[in-house]
Amino acid sequence: MSESPTQNPSTTRTSNVATTLTAGRLGVPAVVFFVMAAATPLTVVAGVITLAYAITGSLGIPVAFLLVGAVLMIFSVGYVAMARRMANAGAFYAYVARGISRPAAVGAAWVALLAYNALQVGLYGAIGAAAAPLLTQWFGLDLAWWVIALIAWALVALLGLQQVDLNGRILAVLLLAEVAVIVVFSIASLLNPAGGTVSLTTLDPGNLFVSGVGAILVLGVLGFVGFEASVVFSEESKNPRRTVPLATYISVASIGLLYALAAWAMSVAVGPDQIAQAAGEQEVALIFNLAGGSLGTTIVNVAWALFVTSILAAMISFHNTTARYMFALGRERVLPAALGRTSARSGAPVAGSVVQSVVGLVVIVTYAVAGWDPLVQLFYWFGTSGGFGVLVLLAVTSVAVIVFFGREPSGENLWRRLIAPTIAALALGTFVVLALINFGDLLGVAASHALRWGIPAGYLVAALLGIGWGLYLRARRPAVYATIGLGAKASLAGGGLGGAATPAEEPAEPSGAPRPAG
Repeated sequence: MSESPTQNPSTTRTSNVATTLTAGRLGVPAVVFFVMAAATPLTVVAGVITLAYAITGSLGIPVAFLLVGAVLMIFSVGYVAMARRMANAGAFYAYVARGISRPAAVGAAWVALLAYNALQVGLYGAIGAAAAPLLTQWFGLDLAWWVIALIAWALVALLGLQQVDLNGRILAVLLLAEVAVIVVFSIASLLNPAGGTVSLTTLDPGNLFVSGVGAILVLGVLGFVGFEASVVFSEESKNPRRTVPLATYISVASIGLLYALAAWAMSVAVGPDQIAQAAGEQEVALIFNLAGGSLGTTIVNVAWALFVTSILAAMISFHNTTARYMFALGRERVLPAALGRTSARSGAPVAGSVVQSVVGLVVIVTYAVAGWDPLVQLFYWFGTSGGFGVLVLLAVTSVAVIVFFGREPSGENLWRRLIAPTIAALALGTFVVLALINFGDLLGVAASHALRWGIPAGYLVAALLGIGWGLYLRARRPAVYATIGLGAKASLAGGGLGGAATPAEEPAEPSGAPRPAG
């Protein structure tokens, strides 16, 4: 079939499928919307922040978000420096391939698939539980959580097959609405301080240096999960060398400041000495109860509806991210080649999107039949587990950045290629250790509970199996092994829809981007 004059020359078509994502669809604002939607600002403010106050009893939550934001900004220095040298929907997978080795990259990819699937499907429990009381109050409908979850699932599954810029526009509306709610609620809290005085107590950095700081920092990191997805959309971005860095920095800075503002305002409205108790008693409803006194019931109800749509926005974002990870692995035939196909009409990774939808459907049905708790056992456990997986990947990626630039400086200065990535690796490695130490507390389970070590062990097993598969490919399928980490170049090397690549067919890397190690 002949190609149209405007078709990407690296695209291979078979009827209505292609092997590349559609370039040039997303600008900086659209990528920011995807990233921040994945971070679920309103969900974090209503859930994670109140949980952090309640569980730890610490007053250092606002400062923790600022500290974690600073660490992730430093991490982003090396992260986006590598992004300027490669546009690859595999993100962590591609970075580890270029920096450490191909087998390690496959291990990282399997961890990423577990983590992002957990984050995405866990949200079905949240949206079911959050929307049910609203539907009862507004329309008198008494629906089971799983019915609502299935409706949301169908919507997300449909959008996952559409053009990525359509998803971006939907996320823009939802995200701007929830950010507006957070800002308005925070201002209202600051204008109605407990005792008539705006307290700066929770902005004192000294509040971090208390017992339980590990849990505080880990919960802080969980609030940012999703920011790293900017690189996942690099192949579909307009001028990715500019779009990805700008979107990453804007997202991290905005998320950190927004969370710090909300956490501080919450403590001002309740009072620093009462915030832990109030958070423990009122939980998710705390922020809405605070706003109700000054803004009225109608506004609070609208805000609660936006809380539901914020969960939907995160589901759309994580679905797109997960589907693109599968696409990246299928394109290089690390997973079945069918996953490396995109729709010629929409440019969406159809097979990856469908697989992700099937996973979500299986989880919803399983939880509905078993009668398990959708909030604690689905949303909270899956979300915390997925966040931990992403934290591990951030730490490993920091090491990959150091190794990559150590082998090929590529004209980068010392700060971008060594100092910043080293600081990030040390800080994130410390966060991983603290997460392991406090994992039982994070899940809210006893030290003897099977999930306490079962979840971290599950990630370790996935990583080892992935590394083993990478070694198998090196020994038995060298043509496939040669394309690991090449991204769109895998198609040019013959690794697209079943072509047999050979190492000799690998295209030359762009200047400053050496071939993958391993």
